[in-house]
Amino acid sequence: MKTVLMVAEKPSLAQSIAKILSRGSCSSRKGLNGACSVHEYTGSFMGQSVRFKMTSVCGHVMSLDFIGKYNNWDKVDPAELFSTAPTEKKEANPKLNMVKFLQVEGRGCDYVVLWLDCDKEGENICFEVLDAIQPVMNKAYCNESTVFRAKFSSITDTDICNAMNHLGEPNRNEALSVDARQELDLRIGCAFTRFQTKYFQGKYGNLDSALVSFGPCQTPTLGFCVERHDKITSFKPEPYWVIQTKVSRGKDVSLTLDWDRVRVFDREVAQMFLNIVKTAREARVESVSKKEKAKQRPQALNTVEMLRVASSALGMGPQHTMQIAERLYTQGYISYPRTETTHYPENFDLTGALRQQASNPFWADTVKALLSEGINRPRKGNDAGDHPPITPMRSASESELGSDGWRLFDYITRHFIATLSYDCKYLQTTIAFSVSTESFTCTGKTLISAGFTEVMPWQSIPEEESLPVCERGDVFTVDEVKLLEKHTSPPDYLTEAELITLMEKHGIGTDASIPVHINNICQRNYVTVESGRRLKPTNLGIVLVHGYYKTDAELVLPTIRSAVEKQLNLIAQGKANFKQVLQFTLDIFKRKFHYFVDSIASMDELMEVSFSPIAATGKPLSRCGKCHRFMKYIQAKPSRLHCSHCDETYSLPQNGAIKLYKELRCPLDEFELVLWSTGSRGKSYPLCPYCYSNPPFRDMKKGMGCSECTHPTCQHSLNSLGIGQCVECENGVLVFDPTSGPKWRMACNKCNVVVHFFENAHKVRVSSESCESCEASLVIVDFNKARSPLPGDETQHTGCAFCDPVFQDLVELKHAAMRHPMHRGGGGQETGPRKGQETGPQETQRQDGGPGCVLRVVHTGRPG
Repeated sequence: MKTVLMVAEKPSLAQSIAKILSRGSCSSRKGLNGACSVHEYTGSFMGQSVRFKMTSVCGHVMSLDFIGKYNNWDKVDPAELFSTAPTEKKEANPKLNMVKFLQVEGRGCDYVVLWLDCDKEGENICFEVLDAIQPVMNKAYCNESTVFRAKFSSITDTDICNAMNHLGEPNRNEALSVDARQELDLRIGCAFTRFQTKYFQGKYGNLDSALVSFGPCQTPTLGFCVERHDKITSFKPEPYWVIQTKVSRGKDVSLTLDWDRVRVFDREVAQMFLNIVKTAREARVESVSKKEKAKQRPQALNTVEMLRVASSALGMGPQHTMQIAERLYTQGYISYPRTETTHYPENFDLTGALRQQASNPFWADTVKALLSEGINRPRKGNDAGDHPPITPMRSASESELGSDGWRLFDYITRHFIATLSYDCKYLQTTIAFSVSTESFTCTGKTLISAGFTEVMPWQSIPEEESLPVCERGDVFTVDEVKLLEKHTSPPDYLTEAELITLMEKHGIGTDASIPVHINNICQRNYVTVESGRRLKPTNLGIVLVHGYYKTDAELVLPTIRSAVEKQLNLIAQGKANFKQVLQFTLDIFKRKFHYFVDSIASMDELMEVSFSPIAATGKPLSRCGKCHRFMKYIQAKPSRLHCSHCDETYSLPQNGAIKLYKELRCPLDEFELVLWSTGSRGKSYPLCPYCYSNPPFRDMKKGMGCSECTHPTCQHSLNSLGIGQCVECENGVLVFDPTSGPKWRMACNKCNVVVHFFENAHKVRVSSESCESCEASLVIVDFNKARSPLPGDETQHTGCAFCDPVFQDLVELKHAAMRHPMHRGGGGQETGPRKGQETGPQETQRQDGGPGCVLRVVHTGRPG
């Protein structure tokens, strides 16, 4: 019997598809990586009986990066990254062993069906999967097709079965366009980011950003925010005057009239008109006009509009919104949430989708009325040729989806029902008045037919907008005439919704990457999100954009990136050559980079005004080993130590507290040690600032503390304090933390495992002797006499923390509570946006770590 391997993009998606295609009769097992399951069943394929294996990846299998030596910021000229630095595909998440997992499951398979998300990123992942499994598949007979691509837009029985019955091929051109975008963003972003990060962090101490990053999309996105900020700061308010008149007829009718001149900017002229109007006791109706108008129902929903509304009306950021939308999609509640299309194809089953909502109490009456009257065909929109508009695929409740999930689903569903409803119709009445020689008007609206506003009540016509019945010649009494002084006001800071609109208009990013770019400028401390989800640029964001404008405006203007996006789309359509587009674009940015480097002084002039020199920043902490003067600890990101006398800066681990370590010195270089800690529930270790940046031994890498130092005799090194191999990771060693008493602990020097032991013991030391069973270093423990677990009056015991029966109940394994998943210092990797990764369930119990070792596992907060 032949085997068909089917691969989806996420484990939850694979499970749903397998359940539909097997009609619930599949068996499931865990894959070797622990994150992905394999669902197996028998069925028919290509007219023959086959065994199906359905599994998944977790987003991208591979990621693009430079080869090893080009990731060293200190030894590589950033200009080399444009051309001479080779790139390679690496596993996006090495811990998942995704390539090995795919090869194990794909070995001996005859066919593969790819169920990756149906967008350009999904096509790219298709070829990542094929690169892994095609070498181990059975050879095809003659010219037999063995690779198939399923196209689908929702996780419903109909859509999945239809996709299985109409299989196609993966699109190589769309995959290449993603490869091009990844390489461009990597090379351009890394070159500019490395240069300006090293240049400015070497000069200024209070930038408060770990990475002074540049991105071909990120920077124009920031540019829009700063452009609005500049308009606000340069705005000069101007006074103007308005005449406000209130009139009445009887006790029940009172109207506030709008002046036909609207406003005047000369006070004396305004006073003249006020005197004219004040002489009148009556306001005469000159005309009454009535006109039936319609408020159009919305077009079908695409990604950009969903993101706009989620931000402005629901108060949810774009990145968070997309995460929720993807979850709703994989659970089968909505169709694919990444689409530029606002037009339903003729064969889309609108009635079927609407009927799914007929039992939901929130909109059941509206839906039933539409089904009985006959739905109104949605307005004609834009067909981008990708996916249908975002549509609810089944009913749901808040208890199923959670608070934010329900709020987004509620909006998507109401929007969908509104597109099938009728326009809201109302009567607009305009009454023209004359007060003395001046003209005023009053406008009101009276609802005729609610239409789509029944299901979108926030767009309904308010009742208070209706006007009293009157005719030409009717007279109203003038009750009040006021001259109001007002001032022109500046625009407010951009909202996320307004920024999304600008990015879409100028072609910055795609519907999938727009949330990523907005999230990046927030995380990099270039903007802060204020109330109303308004984006206010920080000092650093403002200076960067002004600096780009001063040196090369095209680095921040949207024009050049918009042109690049068009070229990438041409690659996807097969109308442009991948290598030519890549080379042409890199040549342009390489020239711009060299000009930027040559012109950095003009940008630096702006920096000098806004930020303090590194020598004038921070507080004295530990002594330099070269000059023996105090170095200053700079807490602003990235935290570091600076010796103003030697003019040297030393990196530190990030996202933790730094303090002096007992005034002890490193035996190699005389630098005073510092202690890095994430708190009482986390990890801590001492480090030498010089060794941390300049590894003293060949087997050490940059960014290692004393817990990883291989010095043979230093009292703080791994050789002196290491106890045994980590019980969870392969390469880690559990190292005793001598500062942790009385809540003593040892921590892995690679992962986030922490072992608590001998609480309230008086003293704990690491012995030079080893355990005969597991080869771990023995520990010498002095217990308090009142709390000693030892028999009789004994207070001291030497034994193995893992094997000794006396110690066995006194050891407890935990996972450190970390402030951030990366606790080491140094430059991070700057790459383009990637799809999210889904990991498997977390283990809750573990029994390993050597013969006779049973550790109680308590998870107290995993990193990230």
